[in-house]
Amino acid sequence: MVSTGHEPPANFFDRIGIPRTLLWGYVGMLLFMIGDGVETSYLSTYFKTEFGFTEASVGVIFTTYGIAAAVGAFLSGGLSDRWGPRKVMMAGTAIWAVCHAVLLAVAVPTGSYVLILITYGIRGLGYPLFAYGFLVWVMAGAPKQQISKALGWYWFSFTMGYPVLGSGAVSVLKPTIGYYPTLWVSLLLILVGSAIVFTMLKERSGYEGLSQGAERASVVQTLVGCVTIMFEKPKVGMGALMRLINTTSQFGVWVFVPLYLIQEVEFGSEEWSTLLMIMMGSNLVGVVVLGAVGDRWSGSQTIVWFGGVLAAVACLGLYYVPATFGHNYALVAVACAIFGIGMAGYVPLPPLMTMHAPNRTGQVMSTYTLGAGASQALGPAIGTAFIGILGIQGVLWIYAVLHLISAGLALVIRTSSATEEELAAAPKDAVPAH
Repeated sequence: MVSTGHEPPANFFDRIGIPRTLLWGYVGMLLFMIGDGVETSYLSTYFKTEFGFTEASVGVIFTTYGIAAAVGAFLSGGLSDRWGPRKVMMAGTAIWAVCHAVLLAVAVPTGSYVLILITYGIRGLGYPLFAYGFLVWVMAGAPKQQISKALGWYWFSFTMGYPVLGSGAVSVLKPTIGYYPTLWVSLLLILVGSAIVFTMLKERSGYEGLSQGAERASVVQTLVGCVTIMFEKPKVGMGALMRLINTTSQFGVWVFVPLYLIQEVEFGSEEWSTLLMIMMGSNLVGVVVLGAVGDRWSGSQTIVWFGGVLAAVACLGLYYVPATFGHNYALVAVACAIFGIGMAGYVPLPPLMTMHAPNRTGQVMSTYTLGAGASQALGPAIGTAFIGILGIQGVLWIYAVLHLISAGLALVIRTSSATEEELAAAPKDAVPAH
């Protein structure tokens, strides 16, 4: 059953917005994402230098992985509707651990490109099934009056583990024990994090499928419903578009802004690295703070003013601040920090989406994670298509306009479109008042 949300905060974690019943899920996911993030800063170089693969061949490996990850992200919500988040997370752990073990024990020692492509590619299904399975669990099990806080801490754990501590771990371990043994350490972290979740996390809503009624007819119908719900419930589709916009600019900025700063404004690559750390550090703070703001003030207004307006201003600032003030590290750092906060402005989006189909949480979350996965390709694609025509200035204007569009969409979807029958069938308190 879904948490009713009537229990008063009982300890420190409840008060800061981490539901006590889900605490071990946050801990386990943090360790899992550290393990998954160990490879991020060096694996492509490792494949190229260790085995002599061409850049194009390495690109195929990571493209295959990305496609698998997008599929896993999409499946996580629908399968949670059918199986329950806990089983989806178990499937993610099994896929990740088995494929990684075969990768390290067979594919890497033999230097087989085909085996590396297959094992690493299929492994891409693993982390989104685990991580986004827990995201659905948070949506189902967190007290509804604190749902945005709970989501803020989810993204804090996700980001702290994957790009931050994961990269930090490899910087410490690689010079000490070498990169190949470090990849075995990542498997250990995955297994420890998963063991914590599956032995310590007792919150019951994740143990059973979340869907009700006809949506449980078959797995196929459930997964088809993950697509059709965007048309049956247009405001759910608008929410998926907002999630797509959320990080489209982020992935584009990561590719094109450093080129602009380094080649045209004469920043050093080390300076960009520290600016990126400032950006992600502000984002970590932002997801927690704006999660609380969404609960106390308004989820839709938080998206409008922070995810929409502030993020749009920040996109433009990433161009106009260095264009106006030149190589002024402090001012560009402020622009990067504001951008990181703007990206955090979308934390309250999932409850705004689920209130339009309160008895189909998993399917709604599949559309949300589909937007998240697609943004990784769309952001760089927009830059690639327009930078030759409009320059970096024009590309950042496109990202800014997209954020303003998302602000308008937030105003549209803030009113529930659920029918009386859907509200009657939904778990108690499943629709937050935003």
